[in-house]
Amino acid sequence: MERGRGQWGSVFRGMIPLLGLHTLSEYSRLDRKPPITAALLAANTIIYLRPKFIHPFLPTIDQVWFNPHLILKYTDLKRFFLSPFFHVNESHLVYNMLSLLWKGIQLETSMGSAEFASMVATLVAMSQGVTLLLAKSLLLFFDYERPYYNEYSVGFSGVLFAMKVIVNSQSDEYTSVHGLMVPTRYAAWAELVLVQMFVPGVSFLGHLGGILAGLLYLQLKASYSGLNPVRQFMRGFSHALSWPLRLVKSLFRHRPRITGRGTAGARIARDTLHTWRCDACTFDNSGRLNVCEMCGTGRTGDAPSSPGSTSEIHDLSLEELRRRRIQRFGR
Repeated sequence: MERGRGQWGSVFRGMIPLLGLHTLSEYSRLDRKPPITAALLAANTIIYLRPKFIHPFLPTIDQVWFNPHLILKYTDLKRFFLSPFFHVNESHLVYNMLSLLWKGIQLETSMGSAEFASMVATLVAMSQGVTLLLAKSLLLFFDYERPYYNEYSVGFSGVLFAMKVIVNSQSDEYTSVHGLMVPTRYAAWAELVLVQMFVPGVSFLGHLGGILAGLLYLQLKASYSGLNPVRQFMRGFSHALSWPLRLVKSLFRHRPRITGRGTAGARIARDTLHTWRCDACTFDNSGRLNVCEMCGTGRTGDAPSSPGSTSEIHDLSLEELRRRRIQRFGR
């Protein structure tokens, strides 16, 4: 089950290079590259490959199998939270990551990275929790112990089913699910049945838990109008991580430039807070100037006037005004 992982030579002969090329191709077409989707793709792939520099820190797949009996008996949170990020084999990983690539780009682009990250974290916990609740309920009410309560499963597909529900929730169109045309909003249910029928060894309860988690997430989001604490945490975390970039930008930011109409920034000299209006051409000049910057007419009056004040305008001809401007800017 773990054969080939950690051996980098076998990586280049499998499906993972094709996954990488497809991901690069999709990202190259986007103006904004979704970072959380890329991070999830990288995390799942690295965990599967188990490179030597992180191998000692990663648990084995036997330590993280999602098993309702073991999770409830030993309160094993490691199995509860880490099992979605482990995959049985290369085809399992690639199929899930291709699905994550398509759904992640759509959702993260539409809702933003912070909200998408909070949604994924919520769906991981909710899909695992719903699956655990379903397995325990089947044991208590129907005595289904062996098929579901003692089932071992891993993979990101439960979260992907929840994401599929969210992506298709507002669609009124039809889509093809393995050749079967169904309403798009019910595509996840059709895929649940078809995958269970034609793909051996999949977790029906895990996929069903993902669909129910997606529906529950939509319901809670529609009924809860307050601030999402998970999203607020993600925004604060991303804001903290981006402070070096903001620091660099502030160091190279242009200084305020003084113009005839005032200043471009907030840090200005006290005497430039006032302006005076030229009686000849009505141009607003800085309080530090005694000659109009536009036509060259000398400043009249001691009190500076604001841009909104009215003053008498001399009856100058257009030719005279043009001559003064040429004389002012031509020297």
